Amino acid sequence: MAIDSVSPLIETKVDLIEALSKGSKPKSDWRIGTEHEKFTFYRADNSPVPYEGENGIEALLKGIMAEEDWQPLLDEGKIIGLKCLDSGAAISLEPGGQFELSGAPLKNVHQTCAETAAHLKMLSKIADPMGIGFLGVGTAPTWKLDEIPMMPKSRYSVMKPYMEKVGELGTSMMFASSTVQVNLDFASESDMVKKLRVSLALQPIATALFANSPFTNGKPNGFLSYRSYIWQHTDKARTGMLPFVFEQGMGFERYVDYALDVPMYFVMREGKYINVAGESFRDFLDGKLPQLMGEKPTIADWEDHISTIFPEVRMKQFLEMRGADGAPWAEICALPALWAGIFYNSAALDAAWDLVKDWSLEERRDLRHDVPKLALKAKFRKTNVGEIARQMLDISTAGLIARNELNGEEMNEVHHLAPLEYTLKTGKTLAERMLELYHGKWNGDINRVFVDAAY
Repeated sequence: MAIDSVSPLIETKVDLIEALSKGSKPKSDWRIGTEHEKFTFYRADNSPVPYEGENGIEALLKGIMAEEDWQPLLDEGKIIGLKCLDSGAAISLEPGGQFELSGAPLKNVHQTCAETAAHLKMLSKIADPMGIGFLGVGTAPTWKLDEIPMMPKSRYSVMKPYMEKVGELGTSMMFASSTVQVNLDFASESDMVKKLRVSLALQPIATALFANSPFTNGKPNGFLSYRSYIWQHTDKARTGMLPFVFEQGMGFERYVDYALDVPMYFVMREGKYINVAGESFRDFLDGKLPQLMGEKPTIADWEDHISTIFPEVRMKQFLEMRGADGAPWAEICALPALWAGIFYNSAALDAAWDLVKDWSLEERRDLRHDVPKLALKAKFRKTNVGEIARQMLDISTAGLIARNELNGEEMNEVHHLAPLEYTLKTGKTLAERMLELYHGKWNGDINRVFVDAAY
């Protein structure tokens, strides 16, 4: 079977290590890439938007193409995303129609926030006449899974049945969850290891700060970040806090060994997805993949494979922070600010490492376990997550001040942290504030979420 592209063949494991290590960049080339998903719904009845139809997702994508110079991404003739050739930004569809902007790699948070604003304004211009709204929360608040239409991406027809076998809530993750992520760079292997350790340890703290998924099936679900709970009950072979990262000898090779042991989903050939769910990439590396016997993988196959691994922090040729719930407009900008302040100033990174370096494996696991229900009130040693979040935010603030990236009004990036400062000042997450509205001003009317949490 012919291989799709000129992607080089993988000869040995060394090629896989090199594919990751090529992400190392000098500080002058470090960038910030922000990805944010949002649920699409019809304002008339708050129902999910299907792909087909005059006012469906496909029509929305075509509306963007008519308005902007974005090129279509096709899957068996269906438009399943858009690409901006000038900036490198992309729009993609998650399984349940969650609409995602994968932002361009930008120099500072001001630029990524401006990109977010331009994207949301453009969407509003096109979607408003179609009666479509966008919802910034971490889980679908009212829809049952069988009510959510699946987008026509071939990979999802491979992933869905496999998720149903290996994860109690894997399909909830696919169809009913939404997130904001930020992608950040590293300088070297040692810098990668330090940043990966810091961000994995602090990821539950970020989850608490951005907790925003208290509703499912039309009522409170007992959690503040139900999205985070969902991830703890999704395929355990490809999720979690990666305890090996904190062990001696951690580096690119150790991550490659981990990724090689994560079961595969698919291989793409001639524009088609071949279902290899559950197979071993090690077998593929040896030319023993049953579906492609005798064929060796390419670098593109490897890149596809590592994109189907979902730990709390994921390594590609950059590091992805994956702990935050989908969020309102302002909080989208707060996430890259929080992590850029820590990652992109050496004194801040050192301070963050000092904060977490003596946390045990059990303590990190307990944080991840407790935060979905308790968020800032989760206990940690003799304090709580709210106090750790205060320290985390102070470290980030100092890092952003030291970066001194100014906008046109001579303001540095610190003001993007304002939503998190408000959360800590009040001691209440977005989820807790919504629950107060639900039990108070909303008078139990869950449909108010489609107004108060919409873009």
